[in-house]
Amino acid sequence: MPASIILSNLSLSTPDGRSLLSNIDLTFGAERAGLVGRNGVGKTTLLASITGEHVPQSGRVTANGTVGLLRQDAQLPAGATVADLFGARHALSLLRRAERGDALAEEVADVDWTLETRLASALARVGFDIAPDTELDRLSGGQITRVRLAALAFAEPDFLLLDEPTNNLDRDGRNAVIDLLAAWRGGAIVVSHDRALLETMDAIVELTSLGATRYGGNWSTYRDQKAIELAAVRRDLAHAEKHLFEIDGRVQEATERKARKDSGGRKKRAKGDMPRILAGVRKDRSEDSGGKNAQVAERRRAEALEAVDTARRRIEILQPLSVKLSSTHLPAGREVLSLDRVCAGYQPERPVLRDLSLTIVGPERVALVGPNGSGKTTLLKLIAGKMRPLSGIVRVRPDFALFDQKVSMLDPSISILDNFGRLNPKAGANECHAALARFMFRADTALQIVGSLSGGQLFRAALACVLGGSTPPSLLILDEPTNHLDFESIEAVEAGLRAYDGALLVVSHDEAFLQAIGVTRRFDLAAPGGLFGPVEQ
Repeated sequence: MPASIILSNLSLSTPDGRSLLSNIDLTFGAERAGLVGRNGVGKTTLLASITGEHVPQSGRVTANGTVGLLRQDAQLPAGATVADLFGARHALSLLRRAERGDALAEEVADVDWTLETRLASALARVGFDIAPDTELDRLSGGQITRVRLAALAFAEPDFLLLDEPTNNLDRDGRNAVIDLLAAWRGGAIVVSHDRALLETMDAIVELTSLGATRYGGNWSTYRDQKAIELAAVRRDLAHAEKHLFEIDGRVQEATERKARKDSGGRKKRAKGDMPRILAGVRKDRSEDSGGKNAQVAERRRAEALEAVDTARRRIEILQPLSVKLSSTHLPAGREVLSLDRVCAGYQPERPVLRDLSLTIVGPERVALVGPNGSGKTTLLKLIAGKMRPLSGIVRVRPDFALFDQKVSMLDPSISILDNFGRLNPKAGANECHAALARFMFRADTALQIVGSLSGGQLFRAALACVLGGSTPPSLLILDEPTNHLDFESIEAVEAGLRAYDGALLVVSHDEAFLQAIGVTRRFDLAAPGGLFGPVEQ
C-alpha cells in the first residue's frame, strides 16, 4: 500500500479546551504540501496529531507509513553531539573502537563499517561538512537545525513533517532545505512562511477558522487562486448586505405606513364617525393583517441575515494586526551603541569576534548579517550584557530592548496582562488593557498564559509588553523577528517598525523584511576581510 496520511473528520483543540480546527478531511501522499495559516490556527497542533503526540478532540488520523518530525524548537541535552541527533553515538563509538582494534570479538559483527560515510553523506545533503563527534553547543541555532534535518532524512521515513524548517537558517541553509525536498521521493508536509520554500511545493493547504482548503500548485498559484476566490465571496457578501438593507428599508416603510393608518382609524373611532361594531371589526382585521405582515417581514429579514452571515463565514473576517508606537524622542546625533575594538567568545584562546568596532547614532537602522556561525548571536549577547568582552569597550544606552528568538523577556508562567504590568510597573489597569488591545489582546485574550501561546502570538505579546507603554525604548535589537510570524503579521510588524522613530539593530536572513523596514546600513560579520574583519556596507 502506498504511504499516505489520512485525516478523517478531525477536530482539534488547545490543552485548555479552546477549539482550533473542526471537521478536517485531508489526504496526503508522496507530495510536498505546504501548510499555511495564521499564527495560532493550529498548524503545529495538526503535525503533533499526525505523530500521535496530540490527542484529537474527535475524528481519526491514519498514517500508512513512518513519519519523522522536525520541531521548531528542540531541547538538547548538555554535551550532546552531532552523532546524538542521528541516534548513532553508540554505533559510532563501536566503530572507532573497532578501527583501533579495541572491539571485543563478539562486537565486531555489529560494527557498521559504512556509518561514518553515510553520516557524512547525510550532512552533505543539507550542505554541511562537520565531524559527527562535534558538540552541539559549539554550533549556531541555524547549524543545529541543518544537522537535525539531515538526521531526520537519514532515518528515511515515509513522510517528513517539517515545522518552519528554514527558521534561523542563512541563505545557504535555506537553499539546502529546498534542494533536499526537491530530491525527496517520499511525502513531506511543510509548515512555513518562507515564500521561496513554498514556491517549490506541489500543493498548498490553508488552515483557517473555517477549516482546511487544498490548493493545487505552489505559493504563487495559491495566491492567484485565493485572490479570485476572495473577490467572488466579497461580491456575494456585498450583494447579501445590500439585500438586507433593502428589506430593512421596506420593513421600516411598511411599519410607518401601518402606524399612519392605525392612527387615522383611532381618530375616526374617537370622533364616532362609524358604528362601534364596524369599528371593532376593522380594528380586528387591521391587527390580524398587521400581525401576518410582520411575520412575513420578519421571516424575510431572517433569511437575509442568514445570507449575510453565510457570506461572512466564507470570507473569514479577521482584523489584521496593527502596530502603533509612541515616539522615543531620540535625537538624531545621540549615540545609542558603541563597540570599540571588541574581542569576545567562549574561550579566550578561540575568540568568536575579534577587533570589532561598530557605532549606531540616532535613529539608524542597521542589519547585522553573516552566515550561521559567524557570531551574530554572540554579538547580541555582548550588547545585551549577557556576556563580557574579552577585551575592548561596549557602551549601550540603558533603555534598549532585546527581542531574542526565544522571547525570553516574557515570563511563560504568567499571563500577557501580568507580563505587561511587570515590564511597565507604573502603568495603571486601564493603560495596560488599552495598550494590549492595540496589539489585538482584548478582554480575556489578554489573560492567556504566555507559555500557551504560539510562536507568532508570543512575538506579538512581546511587542505589546515592550512597545505598548507610553515611552518605547530608544534602541530595539531584533534577532530573526520574522521566524515565528505569519504573512499578515509580518506585514503589520513591517508597517509598525517603519513608524518607529528609534534605532534598530536587526539580525535577519529575510531580505524582503529588511527592505520593507528601511534598513540603511549592513554590518557584515563575514566580510571580504574574513570572519574577524567586519565591514559596513
